[in-house]
Amino acid sequence: MQTIESDLAAEIYQGQFGTFTITDRDRQSVVVYRIALMVAAISLTIGTIAVLSQWGNSESSNANVLTAITILYIIFSVALGIALATIHIYMAVLHRTLQVFWAIGCMSAIGFSLYYHQPIGEIIYEQPLTILGVGFTFAALTGIFFKEAFCFNRLETKVLTFLVPALLLGHLINILPQSIEAILLASWAVLFSIFAIRKAIQAIPPDIGDKLVFEYLKAGG
Repeated sequence: MQTIESDLAAEIYQGQFGTFTITDRDRQSVVVYRIALMVAAISLTIGTIAVLSQWGNSESSNANVLTAITILYIIFSVALGIALATIHIYMAVLHRTLQVFWAIGCMSAIGFSLYYHQPIGEIIYEQPLTILGVGFTFAALTGIFFKEAFCFNRLETKVLTFLVPALLLGHLINILPQSIEAILLASWAVLFSIFAIRKAIQAIPPDIGDKLVFEYLKAGG
């Protein structure tokens, strides 16, 4: 995508099917997407630190950790939902699929919490089969990583595209030692944070893409 003209009102870009402009609303959607990613990354990172440090070994401390993780999970899920609502993906079917995955994951988390009467972090740890429901949320996140890896060739998102499913599947079938799970979880948090930071300083137009392609696909082309 190449800028062919610029003035005080708007920049005109050359797309596959002609020229188009990027509006303030377009830019705002990208900013919201990036803020949502940053919030999700921060929530995951703080939750990871809480899990790995254990905040002490007393039952009261563990209870505090589980409460904090539940709150962070809610924040993470809401932020991810906002990111999925504002992300620019050419394939509408893929976009809707990721949103459906997110919804299934959220409903599963609510359902499991009501059924087990436990914090969601404790449920996932003690009941690995719940990954079959809650894991859809993280599948949606992995879809974002895949999209970013494909569009922008980012190393961290390439790694995350495989790391996240490997950790979830390994926990589901109980083949990973706790030490390996801890390493993978910490790596996830670090790489997600790197991705969110790099995304925050990236130029906005590439995240918007070719608006005429969106219109063409929407028209059934």
